[in-house]
Amino acid sequence: MNQFIKTATLVMVSVLTLSTTYSFAATTPANEGNKKVNDGTKETKASFQKDFQNAQLISTEVRDNFTKVTFTLNAQVMTAFYAVNGDLIAVTRNIVSSQLPVSLLMSFKKNYSDYWITDLFEMSQDAQSNYYLTLENAEKKITLRSDGDGWVVYSNFKK
Repeated sequence: MNQFIKTATLVMVSVLTLSTTYSFAATTPANEGNKKVNDGTKETKASFQKDFQNAQLISTEVRDNFTKVTFTLNAQVMTAFYAVNGDLIAVTRNIVSSQLPVSLLMSFKKNYSDYWITDLFEMSQDAQSNYYLTLENAEKKITLRSDGDGWVVYSNFKK
């Protein structure tokens, strides 16, 4: 019964995280810091249309060294990062823990059972996927990065 409650809580937190991320994805402030919301560069537009032909654009943020494009594809909110010249740098998407490779899921459950998930996303770059998992408990906030076979601590903060 206790395991059921833990699993149900984990599922609810994951769903809440995804729904919150999705609900805020379409609202981007017009002038926040050094980013500008517009259509991006001509090169980025052309690359995005080529790379994601059936995508629906949500927002574009042009920064000094890259352009961030948020969009939906097959009902999944994704973010693509483009270099100034229009080259695709990386693509990210939020996922739930059940979408992790089995070895990563088992390792996380074994080594971090007293933490809850606050963020989980997949980053695809150069035909390789890495996963970033942010966990919290009452004392710590830890971000893990997959290295292919397991997890490596990416950042670690005491609360």
